[in-house]
Amino acid sequence: MLQPSDKHASIDDIQVGDSVVLEKTISESDVYLFAGITGDFSPNHVNERYMKGSVYGTRIAQGALVVGFTSAAAAMFGIKYGVDGVAAGYDKLRFLGPVFFGDTIRIEYRIHRIDRERQRTHAELKVTNQHGKLVLAGDHLIKFLPYEASKAAAPSEAAA
Repeated sequence: MLQPSDKHASIDDIQVGDSVVLEKTISESDVYLFAGITGDFSPNHVNERYMKGSVYGTRIAQGALVVGFTSAAAAMFGIKYGVDGVAAGYDKLRFLGPVFFGDTIRIEYRIHRIDRERQRTHAELKVTNQHGKLVLAGDHLIKFLPYEASKAAAPSEAAA
């Protein structure tokens, strides 16, 4: 499990172009576990016979599952750069193509705008499949928050 960073970045420590990349092969179990958590048992995702008659010819992953992996990339960004903040939302999120079982998606999370007045970063999200086809695009916002390390319990204190 990833642990919080010892560094605590302010918005002034973040630069346009700072980024992380995450890759993940989408499995049948990913789709079914996500369906179990969310209740999204649409035949698009769980009924192969039904989907054979569709333009896709096979089941596809839930769009929200793919968005979830962009959230994982945002978390990786926060840990890598020591960001003390929370997600402030998504803008202009678009599903541009299907993600099939067995596809390997690549999530690129790159800061493209910094709003120091509102203490927010705007990251461009690009999700491509193993063929380089863009399947999801949008923006993700992080709201920076003040952090007081003196209020956080040390790991040994928390266990006591």
